[in-house]
Amino acid sequence: MPLIMEDGIDVDDLFGEPNSLELGLPTASPIKGLAQCLDEMRLSGCCQKIAWSRMGCIASISPDGIRVIIRYLQCRPSDGKWVLGEESSLAPVLEAHNGTQLAHLSWNETGSELAVVDCSGRVSIYSISIALNSITGLRQASFDSGDDGSQVVGMMWLNSQRYVHAFHQAAKVNGRWAYSPFRRRPVGPFHPANKGALICVTRAGQIKLIYQNPDSKWAELPAELKNTGYSDRLLTHASMTATQVHISWNPPQWEPAQGKLPGQFPIPTFRLIHCKVDMPNNILNVNRGPDHHDQSLPFLNSVYSLTRLEIMPGQFDSLAGSTANPWILAVLSKPLHAMHDYPDQQGPPSVIVRWHLESAPQILHPKFDEVTSKKSNAQAKPKMELRRLENVYCDKYIVSVDLVEHGTVLAVSHDDSSITCYDTRTMAVLNGLDDSSAVTCLAQAGFQYPLETSGLHIAFSPNACVAVTLDSDGHMQLRAMEHSFGSTEGLYDENNLSAAIAALTLAFSRGCGVDYNTDDILMVALGQLSLEAQTTFISEVYRALPVNCNFTAEQDKLMSHPYIPRCLSLQAGLGFKGRLKRRNLSSAVPWASLQLRHASVLFAYFFQYNKGGQTESHDPDVLRMVLGNTKWTLDFSHFLLSEIFDMADEFEDVFDDSEAFTQKLKNSSSLPLLILLSSMSRAFLRFICRGLRGVHAGFASANPASLLGDSRIYYTEICQTLESSPVRIDVYEKFLAGVDSAVKHAYQGAGFGDAERPGPEKELLVNARIPPVLTTAVATLLRQTVPALKSEINRMAIYLGDYSWLGFGNDRRTALYRRHREVDILKKCPLRPPLPLGNDGRVAPVKKRRCARCCEVSGDTNLPRSLLSFKMIAKLGLLRSCLCGGMWVLETDTGVLGIGTASANGNGNRIT
Repeated sequence: MPLIMEDGIDVDDLFGEPNSLELGLPTASPIKGLAQCLDEMRLSGCCQKIAWSRMGCIASISPDGIRVIIRYLQCRPSDGKWVLGEESSLAPVLEAHNGTQLAHLSWNETGSELAVVDCSGRVSIYSISIALNSITGLRQASFDSGDDGSQVVGMMWLNSQRYVHAFHQAAKVNGRWAYSPFRRRPVGPFHPANKGALICVTRAGQIKLIYQNPDSKWAELPAELKNTGYSDRLLTHASMTATQVHISWNPPQWEPAQGKLPGQFPIPTFRLIHCKVDMPNNILNVNRGPDHHDQSLPFLNSVYSLTRLEIMPGQFDSLAGSTANPWILAVLSKPLHAMHDYPDQQGPPSVIVRWHLESAPQILHPKFDEVTSKKSNAQAKPKMELRRLENVYCDKYIVSVDLVEHGTVLAVSHDDSSITCYDTRTMAVLNGLDDSSAVTCLAQAGFQYPLETSGLHIAFSPNACVAVTLDSDGHMQLRAMEHSFGSTEGLYDENNLSAAIAALTLAFSRGCGVDYNTDDILMVALGQLSLEAQTTFISEVYRALPVNCNFTAEQDKLMSHPYIPRCLSLQAGLGFKGRLKRRNLSSAVPWASLQLRHASVLFAYFFQYNKGGQTESHDPDVLRMVLGNTKWTLDFSHFLLSEIFDMADEFEDVFDDSEAFTQKLKNSSSLPLLILLSSMSRAFLRFICRGLRGVHAGFASANPASLLGDSRIYYTEICQTLESSPVRIDVYEKFLAGVDSAVKHAYQGAGFGDAERPGPEKELLVNARIPPVLTTAVATLLRQTVPALKSEINRMAIYLGDYSWLGFGNDRRTALYRRHREVDILKKCPLRPPLPLGNDGRVAPVKKRRCARCCEVSGDTNLPRSLLSFKMIAKLGLLRSCLCGGMWVLETDTGVLGIGTASANGNGNRIT
């Protein structure tokens, strides 16, 4: 039977009368709030209701418009899932702006400072202090006069003057991905003192530079812009003008050593050069030349309004770090009512218009050549021109335009929640893998944002693989990128999977190079990659950064290598399944290495302090941290020895059977053995021994006047802890030297030189497996090194030690301790549980900080009290972040985790 519409049967013949199917169905209603959103963007370029800082803090304007809400990505301690953290209100904002409606939020380049702008044009500035939800005020909004003319219509933070590591792309060479790092120059203008500074343009045509002086006080520099050609002289986003703004500082360079007197601070001045004006009535017309003057747009462009205007920084043209000229992007949208007012001339809802800023030679009239010049070689200075580029037409309303992935991608968000990614060089849409041998960004490799609940305000995570939107009710919704990996019938396409892993590696490496928060990448990797693919991802990260896992020779690089803690933290985070669950070996090895690194750096800094001979008194807070880490490192070393001694006894019956020994070693899963065999963690242990010797020697040489009160008590306890240890420091160093010798001879016996050693070292660290080449090293360790130390070690004391507080054991006592107690990850001391308030189960709330990534805690909820303690914490990089690199979050302990009562005895590490 033929289909009913075949053979040219007209639909009118079926129903007898024309237009019978015009049912008059209403068109889809616009999204709630879209008209208001378009109107706000038309009037001002400062209407960002939600912003995500590069440190990981999410700020949004509350539904009532007078408060700022703070949230963040957080790993949930109960199950290790990544979610949005609890919201908290930024209390100082309400007071600073006196309940005025807020209009705009903007983070600075590093993500540590937030500017809040209200509808009257007043600007207040805040800074992240000790946690993502602990934000303090830097600049009060009362400094500004609030009126209609002062409304801010444009704002930009000045960049910080620092060189960073960047990555061009990932290219497949001989079947392996090769990553191309280069050193990227900063793009000015800068504050010479590297303090906060931002530029604002007001509706009345005034430009202001708001900047912070070296004494932390704020100042501003105003200037008047020239008339834009409109009678009311008011700037909106419907008017365009190009003005070159030159900021000169006197002096142009400033060093802290120059002093902090106000007369010596850098003073800025403006120089404004008016360039060109483009009127909205012809902004859609592209000059196509005289041959195409009759080709006009097929729709009425006078109804379009300018709703977005951005200056996009130029991309880096080469690996040498040279930067291309910036370009200007404008978005023009028509109001919703225009869809009905001009039904016969329906154009696209939004149009992207672009200009490229170029340098062109000055062309003078030929008559000037006849003028005699005193300078025979006089040349006209080049001028800056705006070259018009092709328009991009969109069939949806554009509500946001963001430059993401370090300038490689232009993310355009639409009113229906869809996100289109464009290549910033060509404006080609990135919707999948075109070239399987080169990867430049996540979108080009096939990662896409799924359609979610519509939201008119959006912010992207530091690495642009996660986004948050505000829905029509002002509630925050989380969206993460997804990838299909070209799967068919449950099978992945290997090329797509490989490219996706390379794109994640590239994004993570770029984030590390510029010191961005990388929790978003960790979240996507956990949600999208299988366990096997996660291992490949980790291996690629070690190669890309690059981190040579062999530290048998260059051990000093461990202390200063910036990417080692980043790699260890990523690997530890991928294996975290909840604070009450024991980590698998591939996660426990980097987690232990991170804590060993923390102790190594702490002891090294403390040793330098003692060696410097400062006249200040020893700080009790610093000594308390040293004491806790001394106890932790000693117990950890005893834990390692206890396990290795037990292994020596267990393997004794197969020492003479190499095949049986190898098979038994394959079936074993010993964290202490992996820690000792890995050159990285073994080097940290050696640094710790050196530091402990220095701490002990520093007590004898310390000035008695510098040890008073609590300082003497803490330092005395440190020395008593070291002296009462069942294993002397020199004996432990002898043990580590024996392990070094066994590993060295194993490599030499197998013919492994420096070029071959990174392979087995990476196998130990990434896969938590003992490579075959080190089997003989294990045999030597258990058969020779351990028996030689038995006479110098109190094995009974080691065997009876309680190591449950370390959290690495697989016994019931460790699980019980983990359930009832928490240990300060920085000071390495157990935290007291909340005190009961009565017999009804209520407890006194206790504030603490929890890491958003590893879920460990710190009992310090305020800035360090003394200058010495502050310097130490700042030098360790632990003011805002945990030792794993995750950011701190303030929380209140209500006793939910403390199921039973716990008490400390002995050294304060045990529970009953």
